[in-house]
Amino acid sequence: MNSAFTTEETIAAIASAVAPGQGAIAIIKVSGPSSQQAVKSIVTIPGEQLWKSHRILYGHVINKKTKKKIDEVLILIMEGPRSFTGEDVVEIHCHGGLIVVQQVLDLLLTQTNTRRALPGEFSQRAVLNGRLNLTQAEAINDLISARSEKAAQLAIAGINGEITTQINSLRDKLIDQLSEIEARIDFEDDLPNLDEQTLIAEVISIKENLYKLISDAKQGSFINNGLKIALVGTPNVGKSSLLNLLSKKKRAIVTDLPGTTRDLLESEIVLEGVPITLLDTAGIRETQDAIEQIGISLSQKALVVADVIVLIFDISQGWTKNDQKLLNEIPKGTPTLLLGNKSDIQIKSTIVKPDATISALTGEGESEMIEALLKLCDANKIESLEIALNQRQLDLVQLAASALEKIETVAEQKLPWDFWTIDLREAVFRLGELTGEEITEAVLDRIFSKFCIGK
Repeated sequence: MNSAFTTEETIAAIASAVAPGQGAIAIIKVSGPSSQQAVKSIVTIPGEQLWKSHRILYGHVINKKTKKKIDEVLILIMEGPRSFTGEDVVEIHCHGGLIVVQQVLDLLLTQTNTRRALPGEFSQRAVLNGRLNLTQAEAINDLISARSEKAAQLAIAGINGEITTQINSLRDKLIDQLSEIEARIDFEDDLPNLDEQTLIAEVISIKENLYKLISDAKQGSFINNGLKIALVGTPNVGKSSLLNLLSKKKRAIVTDLPGTTRDLLESEIVLEGVPITLLDTAGIRETQDAIEQIGISLSQKALVVADVIVLIFDISQGWTKNDQKLLNEIPKGTPTLLLGNKSDIQIKSTIVKPDATISALTGEGESEMIEALLKLCDANKIESLEIALNQRQLDLVQLAASALEKIETVAEQKLPWDFWTIDLREAVFRLGELTGEEITEAVLDRIFSKFCIGK
């Protein structure tokens, strides 16, 4: 993947978030052999400012047909290979918003041999030109999408090449083993016997390292994708109070009247580095109120989509038949935390022991509840996490580990060395596919199509 990639096409796209009234500056990125010429065709630069690499120029974007100024801009020039893509790159920094940014881009796209970039095409060119490896490019995308500080840290580790380093180390060891075996196949009479037990021990060690990466990927998924947690319970048990406590702001109306929440409220928070979407549901009960019935219907749907459910009951009243009925409605297999609320009031003896207790009014028991919640869904070990694989990478590591499992079976059956090489090659290929050493352009297209335009 370090070979030079050449193209005659120049691509352009908006590389920053654009929204009305949001963001003072917007960036348009242009990459390719005609990037400087395309930008020169739409800007006027006063004085004798030189178009040289890694300089910033000042000027105006001009509509040459109408002779009208479109915007006041800064131009950043980065000639290849000292650029993100490895090609000539020019960035136009203009004012933010919608209208001006789109006008500048539209003018660029009218220039000869310049077209709109496809999703992820800048990053794809960076990989093809050897400026980044595949895992680094994916990590940049993860950094942009990071929803917590821990997610950003893991993305930076990927950008620094730590995923590639670990995978390449394991892959190199497998290649060494494969070379030893293939040498015995070709020159068995000229070489000493291969120590089968030592080879198997090395394969098992590599496999265990792969399974550690698989285990860590689950934690990484929590950090990158977050969890949907539904707060459910009968009316007036304190769901909205708990939502307000955890989100540290008043999102829901809290009263002593049952059935106050009539809609599904969402709040985005981060608990111990894990992004959480809290779903505050309407209290589930039998009611003739048509509006409340709609809220209850949404609550029942939330039970299905939630990754985790917190079933809240009033511990001052004890576990009731309605609480048990609600527990029975929760889909089997969904992790569920039984949370006793209102611990600031005298606790009533109950046959169902809560997993945690809290006072949503005073906050007492909050840290213990969070710890129990994250432990329930196995998301409580993220602090020690150093790298995290995305789903594509995880799938390939699982395939490599599965291939190594087959080698153990081959060894147990005392099959010839030729059979060992089949699964070793498979494992080596899958790990190479992960880092981009073994990958087709069609697969690259599929990977980068999931990136945002402009990246």
